[in-house]
Amino acid sequence: SPQLGDGRALLLAEVIAADDKRFDIHLKGSGRTVFSRRGDGKAVIGPVLREYILGEAMHRLGVPTTRALSVTCTGERIMRDRMLPGAVLARVASSHLRVGTFQFVALKGDLSKLKVLADYAIERHYPQLQGRDNPYLSLLESVCQKQALLVAQWMSIGFVHGVMNTDNITISGETIDYGPCAFLDAFDPSAVFSSIDTQGRYAYAKQPSMAQWGMTRFAETLLPLLADDEDCAIALATAVLNAFEADYQQQWLILMRQKLAFTTQKAEDLALINELLALMVAHAVDYTSLFRALADWLLGQHEPLRALFEKDDIMKNWLERWSLRLQQEGVDIQVQATFMNQANALYIPRNHLVESVIEAAEQNENYAPFKALLNVLEKPYEKRPGLGSYALAAPSSFGDYRTFCGT
Repeated sequence: SPQLGDGRALLLAEVIAADDKRFDIHLKGSGRTVFSRRGDGKAVIGPVLREYILGEAMHRLGVPTTRALSVTCTGERIMRDRMLPGAVLARVASSHLRVGTFQFVALKGDLSKLKVLADYAIERHYPQLQGRDNPYLSLLESVCQKQALLVAQWMSIGFVHGVMNTDNITISGETIDYGPCAFLDAFDPSAVFSSIDTQGRYAYAKQPSMAQWGMTRFAETLLPLLADDEDCAIALATAVLNAFEADYQQQWLILMRQKLAFTTQKAEDLALINELLALMVAHAVDYTSLFRALADWLLGQHEPLRALFEKDDIMKNWLERWSLRLQQEGVDIQVQATFMNQANALYIPRNHLVESVIEAAEQNENYAPFKALLNVLEKPYEKRPGLGSYALAAPSSFGDYRTFCGT
């Protein structure tokens, strides 16, 4: 398909900030464009607020992301599964160049235009590559490295993007398009939240392989620029793509070590991490809550961890081995607990909270819950009085959660 997306996006302008950084201002839901096909090009308040909340949360969590500049209510009523209030999102990004952008140009078969696009991407996002012997191969390497790190960050915080097609993979390495996305509640590698992902293509555990798939599609577009000989170009691209999995694994392991207060590298770390994840799966433990509970356990506060498991002795063996591993760090327990709390968020945009905010806006035009949640998410790692309800896992009544892209 030479044309991706739903045609709701409109690039307004490029802004050059005081520090000479460039940003795109982009509308989502402002109406039909030439790419809208049979869609109305509109957006409704729920998905727009979701994108605002999730983008701001990811920014505060330290994950590269597009951000919301504003939400504007249009006063329209728009038909989706029912009549809903219309809204327009103004989005800011370092650019909106995506893998899909390169596919669109490559499929036209105009090599000169493909070169212009690649040169512009290098100039805008990777100027250090200019002057290289093969800058386009370096571009592929750089974008792959950015994507490996980005997905490792998603995995470490329990984020499920939900629709990792090439239209939603940026060249800059920023998270884009918070449509059918969600955060894990109970840890489940097969978790899928998108209502249209019936095959589990974009499940939580499949995100690294889907990122590599996206990078393969990007590499395909660059082949004519990598070398004059096609076989040589394929060999160069394949070598870069084959390194993706190891690069991702390395980045993920760095982040997971931080979550468990490991500042050094030991051979047994991976097995210890994987065993912890297996325990979480077996006992349907809330992913975000567990790491904060482990920090509490270090300080002798055992109740938060005990509350996550039905039996006290389930974690006994793992905790003993973790304690021995921490002793090898030679660092005070208080310091280790502090380190963990700086690496593991207490407040995330939990799915039931996001849905509550959306419901208040859709049904009552009440934006106070939305503003309150944004305020909490501004400091995701800092425990603050009166905000205990925002740190709680979803109630059992929340049930099977599904998200929608809003088109």
